[in-house]
Amino acid sequence: MALEVFHKDETLQMRRKLIGQSCRLFFSRDPVKIVRARGQYLYDENGMQYLDCISNVQHVGHCHPSLTQAAAAQMDLLNSNTRFLHDNIVLYADRLAATLPKKLCVFYFVNSGSEANDLALRLARQYTRHQDVIVLDHAYHGHLTSLIDISPYKFRKLGGQKEWVHVAPLPDTYHGIYREDHPDPGQAYADTMKSLIDEAHKKGRKISSFFAESLPSVGGQIIFPTGYCKRVAEYVREAGGIYVADEIQTGFGRVGSHFWAFQLQGEDFCPDIVTMGKPIGNGHPIACVATTEEIATAFTANGVEYFNTFGGNPVSCAIGLAVLDVIEKEDLRGNAVRVGGHLKQLLLQLQTKHPLIGDVRGVGLFIGMELVKDRASRKPATEEAAHLERIVMSTDGPWDSVIKFKPPMCFSIEDAERVCTCIDQILRVMAAKMSTHLQKCVMPWTPIYDNPFARDTLPKM
Repeated sequence: MALEVFHKDETLQMRRKLIGQSCRLFFSRDPVKIVRARGQYLYDENGMQYLDCISNVQHVGHCHPSLTQAAAAQMDLLNSNTRFLHDNIVLYADRLAATLPKKLCVFYFVNSGSEANDLALRLARQYTRHQDVIVLDHAYHGHLTSLIDISPYKFRKLGGQKEWVHVAPLPDTYHGIYREDHPDPGQAYADTMKSLIDEAHKKGRKISSFFAESLPSVGGQIIFPTGYCKRVAEYVREAGGIYVADEIQTGFGRVGSHFWAFQLQGEDFCPDIVTMGKPIGNGHPIACVATTEEIATAFTANGVEYFNTFGGNPVSCAIGLAVLDVIEKEDLRGNAVRVGGHLKQLLLQLQTKHPLIGDVRGVGLFIGMELVKDRASRKPATEEAAHLERIVMSTDGPWDSVIKFKPPMCFSIEDAERVCTCIDQILRVMAAKMSTHLQKCVMPWTPIYDNPFARDTLPKM
């Protein structure tokens, strides 16, 4: 039975009536109604094609046939409570283990990145018997109450900072206290962590953990300076805490050269816990926590059973396995290196033409382009960045001045060239102060069909 289809205006009216207003849409002034997708392309109700530069959740591409087939086949066979014995969960855990350092060998499956980080917090506190948490400024780790408490990006807009939360400076070498001209910014930023721990100890506080995205995304597509994570891990462990690497946005090969972004810090660096989400199921609700035997044993020793009714169910794990297969078969890590490198070079070329572009940074298909009022002061160009959101990109960073690129991993060389052509056009218009024309500037692509009845030309779902 086909679902009823509404006109865009009617859909928007119903949404405003039925859905909480804090659940915001992209392009809220004139929302785009997306009805189909395939790969890195989205299609609205009129057949207009949009290039998706932001959906890191749809890691291997929207509606990948291998994933839909795996999901349908397993759903037709069995989808049950995870406390029944089944092959899929152990097969999937074994595949994940092969991508990680050997000591990260115990897995807990959940349904979302927020659940994963919440469980990581429980594991850390149970293992260390300490409560306090260190996080980076501007960090975001999830929407649960426990995670709002450790997310400066959120708690500064709400109830404020808890006494057991300690906020370290974001190691941003463009805007931060130690910049690219510092002889050793990694050590300098790590030393701020040591000072923070010392101050906490003076107050009688004890550190359970340090939480950090392996590449801070909400913080502005930040690339950690060399040596930072290894030295921070030393300081945190000396204080009796553990290192939690949040790979929810950056894992599964997005950086290209490595499967996990924390591996950029060197082969001798290994977190104590790694959390996964978003790309793990290509949009299907599955997430995971990987940790050591010692931490898992301490968690078991509390005497309270941990179970998650749907975390790691047969369908979710079948999809997870299919995601790993596609990453390998389609060489998506290699694609991230090739296309990400090309995209970054194109953006650097634009930087030479447009003074508004202050910085281009990133690795693989995790790239940020920061807009500034002028390069000398590096004053963020927040309003100007908002104009570029019209081309299915979004902004992040403390001032919403960083255009972020984290597209599906099937993004192509041609896609990179298309989006940079459009950015160039928009920045030219902005430079000419043609504000009236700016409001009409969109991606220079036509609908994929002219005949409104020719819907069969859309990709089959």
